[in-house]
Amino acid sequence: MLSLNVKEAIYAWYQKNGRHDLPWRQTTDAYKIYLSEIMLQQTQVKTVLERFYFPFLERFPTLKSVAEAPLDDVLKMWEGLGYYTRARNLHHTAITCKGVLPKRPEELGGLKGIGKSTAHAICSFAYHQALPILDANVKRVLCRYFALSVKDEKVLWKKAWELLHVKQPYEHNQAMMDIGALVCTPKNPNCLECPLNFTCKGKDTPENYPQSLKKAKVPIKRRFALVALKEGKLGLIQRKERLLHGLWGFIQVDECPENAEILGKVTHTYSHFKLELEVVKCDLHVKVDDYFTPEQIATLALSTVDKKILYLPAMMGNVTPATPK
Repeated sequence: MLSLNVKEAIYAWYQKNGRHDLPWRQTTDAYKIYLSEIMLQQTQVKTVLERFYFPFLERFPTLKSVAEAPLDDVLKMWEGLGYYTRARNLHHTAITCKGVLPKRPEELGGLKGIGKSTAHAICSFAYHQALPILDANVKRVLCRYFALSVKDEKVLWKKAWELLHVKQPYEHNQAMMDIGALVCTPKNPNCLECPLNFTCKGKDTPENYPQSLKKAKVPIKRRFALVALKEGKLGLIQRKERLLHGLWGFIQVDECPENAEILGKVTHTYSHFKLELEVVKCDLHVKVDDYFTPEQIATLALSTVDKKILYLPAMMGNVTPATPK
């Protein structure tokens, strides 16, 4: 059994060094905490703070307001944050729970897009329940502290429970995330400043825990984006595929139509592949969902790659889009 001294050291470190000024740490509103957890899953704290968290809350101050809004409006406010499945799951969850998040982790974990760690985080931070969390930073800290070479979820949950300060779960979980973000970093960890240093099993060779998995080469997809123009309006479709479902954009095809005018190229890197698009103006009849003026396009939720197409120099001669955010 771990010494209480270790848990108290983590608690004391957080009191002195924790990021207490983060807005989601200054509230017990479960929705605001839930929103921060979802936004931070694939995005850095700085980006979320500077561009997305506050504007989203201004537009949707409650989970009920998310439930009552069209999905298009939610996606528009998520525009640029990426990983749009998060926004769709947020909207689905808001509707499912009728704007009121449950307080039990089992019930939260049954909602779309809320995994075990997120459910524990909401319960710990909003309701001060004694539950550990297991985000990427915490996993790294646990692997190094217990000298675990492999990130085995079952083992990590066991160790997270073992290390949890049950009397101070809020501060403990926030501390573990901050230690991972500020001290026990992926590269060049500052072990001398770590409150876990005196009993850490991996402190002499932290780079060995966990063992890095060899990254697969990112595949490249080469496609064509079709620009259909009619009376100064651009033809767009609303996507139905999983990756960008619900977002508006240009038609993409695998083969270039004959006699198409080349407007330029854009690239965009997703989590599992890199997309290279040759943008062409297509005079042939193409099936779009609708045609939009630049002003109308500015109100739609577009993916980053489609925004890049809009701002190609050659596009300016066809249509002048509204100024981006």
